[in-house]
Amino acid sequence: MHFAHEPVLLKETIEALGLKSGGIYVDCTLGAAGHSLGMLTSNPAIRLIGIDQDGEALDRAKYRLTAYATQVTLVRDNFRNLRSILHRLDIPQVAGILMDIGVSSPQLDDGDRGFSYHQDARLDMRMDQDSALDAWTIVNTYDQKELTKIIAEYGEERWAARIAQFIVAERSKEPVDTTGDLVTVIKKAIPAGARAKGPHPARRTFQALRIAVNDELGALEQALGQAVDLLETGGRLAVITFHSLEDRIVKENFQALLGQCTCPPSLPVCICKNKAIIRLVNRKPIEASQRELESNPRSRSAKLRIVEKL
Repeated sequence: MHFAHEPVLLKETIEALGLKSGGIYVDCTLGAAGHSLGMLTSNPAIRLIGIDQDGEALDRAKYRLTAYATQVTLVRDNFRNLRSILHRLDIPQVAGILMDIGVSSPQLDDGDRGFSYHQDARLDMRMDQDSALDAWTIVNTYDQKELTKIIAEYGEERWAARIAQFIVAERSKEPVDTTGDLVTVIKKAIPAGARAKGPHPARRTFQALRIAVNDELGALEQALGQAVDLLETGGRLAVITFHSLEDRIVKENFQALLGQCTCPPSLPVCICKNKAIIRLVNRKPIEASQRELESNPRSRSAKLRIVEKL
């Protein structure tokens, strides 16, 4: 098997997790196992639990991690089920958890999966290929209002209403079957002057559909709600995000665990009794260095946030 995947912020992530010999670590979004391989190479004395809902990703990961087979447990599941996964493995707490959110490079590079607007394929975008919902279903069956909401909220696309309108008009004549079909509709919907500026005109819509198909933000919220509780004292949670929607969820989740007083300012003494559960390891998110940006353009929007359980 050939792998061109470069894990984002690898050095910074390994340092953030502070790997301890004998510790159990969870890679919640295994993908091509770049981060997991880096962790095991850095400290071969750890145990790793690798989770991914994509069966093809698990096959790739198993191959890449062959040398560490006795220390690795691979699980096909959604990381939103983190607690039940560890319960099934009889693991009450772990030393560290990593979440690298979003689509993986191999998924984007495999044109048949329908994630990429650069390659023509059936509209799919499922990370879990056993899932019933795919991008074709959303594009061809959701009403105009629902499409507008998805594209506007998850893609932060200013032309969402117009794109949804054009999709509905096009599918009334024939289904929008492929990624190429959808790109054509999007280009028709966005005025030429707007298309000439910034990234690919389909980028935001494809992001929105992918998030909706896989309920990525819902899964992230659920996993974050379980992760800190599953850490041992001094254990660390590291989360890499790639756009503002994800980063906002992570930031707000962490803020809620800092034990800040929520009492009205008019009260003379605190009565909420909020207690800090975590501490922020980095006050500001860690971003890619100039060297990494030059070698791995995918890292340009990556942000790494780390917390430690008290």
